[in-house]
Amino acid sequence: MDLTLDFYLPVVWAGLIATAVAMYVILDGFDLGIGILFPFARKEAERDQMMNSVAPFWDGNETWLILGGGGLWVAFPKAYSIIMPALYLPVIIMLLALIFRGVSFEFRFVAKPRHGHWDFAFAAGSTVAAFCQGLILGGLIQGIKVENGAFAGGPFDWLTPFSLMCGVGLVCGYALLGATWLIMRTEGEVAERGRRQARTILLIVLAFIALVSLWTPYAIDRIGERWFSTPNIYYLWPVPLVTAGLALLLWTALERNHTATPFLATLGLFLLSYLGLAISTFPLMVPPSVTVWQAAAVPASQIFTLIGTLFMLPIILAYTAFVYWTFRGKVRPGEGYH
Repeated sequence: MDLTLDFYLPVVWAGLIATAVAMYVILDGFDLGIGILFPFARKEAERDQMMNSVAPFWDGNETWLILGGGGLWVAFPKAYSIIMPALYLPVIIMLLALIFRGVSFEFRFVAKPRHGHWDFAFAAGSTVAAFCQGLILGGLIQGIKVENGAFAGGPFDWLTPFSLMCGVGLVCGYALLGATWLIMRTEGEVAERGRRQARTILLIVLAFIALVSLWTPYAIDRIGERWFSTPNIYYLWPVPLVTAGLALLLWTALERNHTATPFLATLGLFLLSYLGLAISTFPLMVPPSVTVWQAAAVPASQIFTLIGTLFMLPIILAYTAFVYWTFRGKVRPGEGYH
């Protein structure tokens, strides 16, 4: 029985944390994308419409980031104690950027007409937060130096060409989510500009997906072996094929002036990219040496927190569904929730 718990509990927790991170990327990604695209709106009314399209959702979306980080701390304390020192700088900068972004979101509406600095804070905070998340992702993928169960590298080990590329790529990915969200949730010039931007950004995002797909197996042997060794290659080839199909669907939907399909196809691209990363790293919690079982807390601690999580998770999901259903529909010019 103990052996079963020791084996399955870390896997369950890894799945919960992975789900929380995926939900955060999907839900907070589009409103970060709104901030990234914010400087490209020329008129004040258009910027108001962009912000109003995410006003009911943005703060609740970040619940998933808390769940993911808290779950890592509770269920995998060893991994937390290694990852945080290794990625301390980008994590702190990301959190500060999210704070500035959140404050500017609320203060912008009450500071009118003198709110130019809050516009800047909103756009800069969104872009910096997205870029830092890409740095964190790149730093994890390339691996963290561990000796005797502790971080043994330097404070800037994460700062490499690969992590910088991941940072820029994630900014572009969030911008694509934001553009397709505007297509689905707004009307008028804002939606039309989002459609024009989405076409260009899609090509850039596909270039980054291809670059990551080629770079990681070439530069990191464990990932190359995972994808291209037999029999793995026979099982995994549908992943890039479906990704290409979704990209074609997204482009076609943009050309045919569909509203919801571009956003849903973009979500599909993100989820497939996320699946590819999971395939490349699991069961490693801290690449390249610490597995989910080595990093896990004792079973009693995992069970205690799992009970609370399983109780709260349906409430969070129900609340999220309720909010999105209540504020469904398009935001027209001049409309808003403030």
